[in-house]
Amino acid sequence: MKILLIGSGGREHSIAWRLKKTPGVTLISAPGSSALATLGEVRPIAVDDVKALTALAKDLKPDLTIIGPELPLVLGLADSIRSLGLPVFGPSAEAAKIEGSKVFAKDFMVRHNLPTASYAVFYDPTEARQYLKDSSYPVVIKADGLASGKGVAVCGKLSTALEALNDISSLETANRIIVEEYLAGEEVSFFVLTDGTNILPLPSAQDHKAVYDGDRGPNTGGMGAFSPAPLVNDSLSELIMDTIIKPTVEGLKVEGTPFCGLLYAGLMITLSGPKILEFNARFGDPETQVLMPRLKGDLANTLLLAATGRLNEASLEWDPRFAACVVMCSEGYPGAFRQGDVISGLKKVASNESVLIFESGVTREPRKNIIDGTEQWVETAITHGGRVLGVTALGDDLETALKISYQAASNISWSGVHYRRDIGAKALNRASLYQK
Repeated sequence: MKILLIGSGGREHSIAWRLKKTPGVTLISAPGSSALATLGEVRPIAVDDVKALTALAKDLKPDLTIIGPELPLVLGLADSIRSLGLPVFGPSAEAAKIEGSKVFAKDFMVRHNLPTASYAVFYDPTEARQYLKDSSYPVVIKADGLASGKGVAVCGKLSTALEALNDISSLETANRIIVEEYLAGEEVSFFVLTDGTNILPLPSAQDHKAVYDGDRGPNTGGMGAFSPAPLVNDSLSELIMDTIIKPTVEGLKVEGTPFCGLLYAGLMITLSGPKILEFNARFGDPETQVLMPRLKGDLANTLLLAATGRLNEASLEWDPRFAACVVMCSEGYPGAFRQGDVISGLKKVASNESVLIFESGVTREPRKNIIDGTEQWVETAITHGGRVLGVTALGDDLETALKISYQAASNISWSGVHYRRDIGAKALNRASLYQK
């Protein structure tokens, strides 16, 4: 099977790693990365170059195209490649609006009576400021468009909210601002594959958005994750499917925009039940980095069945063990970050069969090094992004998976590296309470 994979990050690296477990898969990635180059051919075409990517698909005629990031989905890449008569795993631009526009998503939730926070929409920051002055706290402020997981701020007081409003209003995608009711509870990520009619649930996961321990600091694209989420038991999973996932898939279909791809519901589990924080129209990152190591089934053929409207024929098996991922970042992330630092320790960690490294912001270039007393040019791993890599490990329980992951992370370093030290802490604390 020839597969064209769009993307270059840790999400795509983990998907590609799993796809190559299917015998006979040939992989081409665009734009790819040095890590993806070890798994197949790469073509350096930007994810937002819909015309060039469509031309590539026309030339390659892949059996399946998988679109990883949200931007090309919102720009209509899936539509463009489907117009060639080629199978695509990824929603249309209209269906992808459920992620591409938070205002569209909130209005959709209201139209279909889905549980979510109350909200108000503003086109004018001045009106939003006045609304904030009259609000009770905490509140949540969101940019309408895509913001790579960073266009959200939880504000506990007016001064913080006004500052966040200024920051979010400066984003290019923030043509509209949402001020939303704050929901108290615990956040989980719930994923399903769907062909627009049939639905196949995947295991749950929990992400950690804030940059610092204790969920402090600004939101990021994700600082670490684990799967499964112990909070999501069978009864809660069934409730989420019945009250959120099935009505969403049916609602999109009824509105004439059937969703084919990975539907990702970011949920807050409150005392009154699960409520929707946001929808995403693609695999999560870093959640995919803990899902793929647990997957025992055939990902390539399953995604092909979804892309061709035959998901009812699919089934997947999952490793019962826990997976944990710690995301290691460059100095300054999620703000302006430094790049070009030499990464040490990767070879040592790669020799550990219990650990997987999925690269998000790594490039390789020749650098001079001293080997056996002689100066030589050696291919060297260099930081090339904010989130540089994810360290994933499996364990019989969450504590073991986290211990292995953190031990491996401690052996990888570069100048200014930082990562959270409390991934999974809430789940471990809850488990310890139950055991007492």
